[in-house]
Amino acid sequence: MVRVNILDFRGETLSKRFLAQKLPRAAETHADIERRVAELLDTVADGGAAAVKDFTERFDGVRPESLRVPASALAEAADALDPAVRDALVESIVRARKVAADQRPADIRTELASGAFVTTRHLPVERVGLYVPGGLAVYPSTVIMNVVPAQTAGAHSLAIASPPQSSGLPHPTVLATAHILGIDEVWAMGGAQAIGALAFGFDDGEELEPVDLITGPGNAYVAAAKSLVRSRVGIDAVAGPTEIIILADAQADPRFVAADLISQAEHDELAASVLVTDSVELAEAVQRELDVQVPEATHTERISTALGGRQSAIVLVDDLDAGITVVNGYAGEHVEVHTADAAAVGARITNGGAVFLGDWAPVSLGDYCAGSNHVLPTMGTAAHGSGLGVHSFIKVSQVIDYDRQALSEVAEHIGVLAASEQLLAHGRAVDIRFEE
Repeated sequence: MVRVNILDFRGETLSKRFLAQKLPRAAETHADIERRVAELLDTVADGGAAAVKDFTERFDGVRPESLRVPASALAEAADALDPAVRDALVESIVRARKVAADQRPADIRTELASGAFVTTRHLPVERVGLYVPGGLAVYPSTVIMNVVPAQTAGAHSLAIASPPQSSGLPHPTVLATAHILGIDEVWAMGGAQAIGALAFGFDDGEELEPVDLITGPGNAYVAAAKSLVRSRVGIDAVAGPTEIIILADAQADPRFVAADLISQAEHDELAASVLVTDSVELAEAVQRELDVQVPEATHTERISTALGGRQSAIVLVDDLDAGITVVNGYAGEHVEVHTADAAAVGARITNGGAVFLGDWAPVSLGDYCAGSNHVLPTMGTAAHGSGLGVHSFIKVSQVIDYDRQALSEVAEHIGVLAASEQLLAHGRAVDIRFEE
């Protein structure tokens, strides 16, 4: 039997402070491993490709002859791909491209006065490193979720890094997906050493140009490495374990709720599965369903560990309003709404990486074929952060274009403000333009 922690918030004042202290979370692990990862990154910075191969042999049990995957291997993987898998990948790509295309912002030219213009430009990041994890599963979907918005943004070059298997190459489905998407730069390297290589680059035997931005999920070592290199390159986020929070009332189907909690727990023993409900009867029914469904799952032990961990719970609340407060306080990666009028309730969820409405929009849909992106903020960061999208690969620059008359109209204001900040040379830089 699977016993999920019960947290009873009925009768409590659900303040932001209370929720921050009481809501279930996975333990922070980055601080514990940062020192070791910092040493590894220093070695990669100094040792280049040779150091990456050393770490790959140590951690992945294989020493690739070449870290760069040959173009022929990408094409062969695509040719050998199961047609049904190819069709599913293509459908996922098509839907992701449609959503991404609508996310691409247009440049905006603002006229403030005659001869006074500011243009806001949305420019693509030039070179992007996309990390695709290995480990407990294979993630061709992550290739899609990273590549499609980067391509739509107009990134000039893309490099994928993914851990090698015993063959010395990343998983063939990952290679095939890269080929379908038109990516020819794929590197057989994973873990913290891959993040270091993307950030620092190398030219000892093989040449990898450093990137400007690194995106993609990974384990705690990858997350720590991304945190440590972000003074050198941009990153999307420092991700924690995956999580789902489900808001459900008495009308919810306990079979669906249990199945969705299990689907997230399948990822990782640290995965968080949280149910928030004002119905004790539903909570009990979901618990009974877990007892039935978990033993039938492929990864029973992993799921049981995740569901029984400190990061997972069934949270009892007084009413639906209290449930919404809890969900917004949790700020989860994935939020599911299983209530009457799910759309109206979903509109009140203001902190969630992605919100899934009703019986027919499980998180699994978003993982693969919704058209949305499944690289999302975790550990409460959805309160201030966003999921991956075209915006993640865009930088904003402003172009200021004033003529003489337009500058003269604000020259006095500039002088006053410069003087108030005791930066008189700022004012002088304007005044000198109008001296005879």
